[in-house]
Amino acid sequence: MASVPSLASSVDQRVADAIASALPEAGGADAMLRRSDRADFQANGILALAKKAKANPRELATTVVGSIPTGDLIKDIEVSGPGFLNITVSDRAIIETLAARAGDDRLGVPYAANAGTTVIDYAQPNVAKEMHVGHLRSAVIGAAMVEILEFTGEKVVRRHHIGDWGTQFGMLIQYLIEHPHELDHKAEGDTEVSGAEAMSNLNRLYKASRALFDSDEEFKTRARARVVDLQAGDEQTLAMWQRFVDESKIYFYSVFDKLDMDIQDPDVVGESGYNDMLVETCKLLEDSGVAVRSNGALCVFFDEYKGPDGNPTPLIVQKSDGGFGYAATDLSAIRDRVGNLKADTLLYVVDARQSLHFKMVFETARRAGWLNDEVKAVQLAFGTVLGKDGKPFKTREGETVRLVDLLDEAVERATSVVREKDKDRGFLSEQEIVENGLQVGIGAVKYADLSTSAARDYKFDLDQMVSLTGDTSVYLQYAYARIRSILRNAGDRSPVAHPELELAPAERALGLHLDQFGELIAEAAAEQAPHKVAAYLYQLSSLFTTFYTECPVVKPEPELVVGENRLFLCDLTARTLTKGMSLLGIRTPERL
Repeated sequence: MASVPSLASSVDQRVADAIASALPEAGGADAMLRRSDRADFQANGILALAKKAKANPRELATTVVGSIPTGDLIKDIEVSGPGFLNITVSDRAIIETLAARAGDDRLGVPYAANAGTTVIDYAQPNVAKEMHVGHLRSAVIGAAMVEILEFTGEKVVRRHHIGDWGTQFGMLIQYLIEHPHELDHKAEGDTEVSGAEAMSNLNRLYKASRALFDSDEEFKTRARARVVDLQAGDEQTLAMWQRFVDESKIYFYSVFDKLDMDIQDPDVVGESGYNDMLVETCKLLEDSGVAVRSNGALCVFFDEYKGPDGNPTPLIVQKSDGGFGYAATDLSAIRDRVGNLKADTLLYVVDARQSLHFKMVFETARRAGWLNDEVKAVQLAFGTVLGKDGKPFKTREGETVRLVDLLDEAVERATSVVREKDKDRGFLSEQEIVENGLQVGIGAVKYADLSTSAARDYKFDLDQMVSLTGDTSVYLQYAYARIRSILRNAGDRSPVAHPELELAPAERALGLHLDQFGELIAEAAAEQAPHKVAAYLYQLSSLFTTFYTECPVVKPEPELVVGENRLFLCDLTARTLTKGMSLLGIRTPERL
């Protein structure tokens, strides 16, 4: 089905046509339409146009109003103040537009006209290391942006740039060669290894190898030599390295599964994936003059980017000893994503503390011609997860919080909330309580992250996250479950749109907000702002609560057509909620 024009776009076109008629030289002028608390919409563009045309703005506004037809789309329009237009749309237009949205699986949301290919770099854990709370935001924000962009028609390529290369692997591989059974599992045959067991093995091996590395100079020498073997592609060394990667993936995938995120193996391309490109990347940069040798290192210099001390900071692409740093890998990844994946947008969901690094990497790529006006790179920089005390989230012992512990506690808290809520009602089976607790708990963690602008820090407060009131995912999930209950209890009445009816204020407010869904999604995609989707859904749930309180749907039973129309609004609200929540990676239980 074709996309459904929003009421705002239809009204905007009417006003723009009228402005062009009254002031032909202003053809294509912006009516500057926005939502208003004085009417449904307010158009403010006439003031700027009148100033430019040296006309009286109120007189021009009056002329424009005179050429705008009313009755079908627009119910009333009046001039306010020095030349504002206050516009009220008709009840019929609201319901007819919503009915058109309801007839479409996409709720009438259009595909983006300029859809292209975006590579999203997100969820980047490190091999042989546990995932902690710091890994949460990249995974959750990145997954939401994947869903939002794909919904708008963008081709999205997922990339999980895991840390799977570097000097620590010399230590780990050498230890494993000398202690070959350290990664053996107790389970025999085809028995699957759990994520917890995989991580336990890796932790044990890391601690043992580190202790030996720090205490035995001969082992340290052998470990450093092993790094050289790894970088040179020695067959035995690479085989051992692959064991670490495979073992870590078992763990990674178990955590992502707990987060209700689908991570596919082909999407995992770590630092090692660009190893064969590093020499060529450096040669291209040096031959073009983008990078120069300085004290033996290959560097890119900038006047505009300075370090904490205020001095210009170079980007070191290759170290003086011939080793490659993160910059060489990141620049090679850009070459691959632009040249091989044909991306026109590279979106990096990475901690804000790495902003200087990425600014220099992107500028280097622009100077080299790998990025340009047609191909852009953007860092979706995110802030820090804080504890209730406003400091970086740590355990009581001062350790970094393990992500699995945090998620398990969220599910445990949420399950208790669901069980307590159902205690007196007895609606849910034990299996439903457990399943809902899982969906509510993980949803609570994701929503708390996504409802905050990515650039801001936020406090991790589980008590607030699983609250039934306030701006939480639980509030939204209960709103959805309530609507599903209403629809189940409607008897033989069905959701039917009735454009001929006069709407109550709460019905109008809910209807106008439902109509904004498509524009909201386009805005969130263009601005890489999933928090705007969360804000929209919270307001939708709040407007529904007011509507449900003021407008009886089932009890007391309203007149047939009124009841059908209200059931229609309920049904479309539920569909919009569940679609919006799914774009954030959050499930909506049918019963809570």
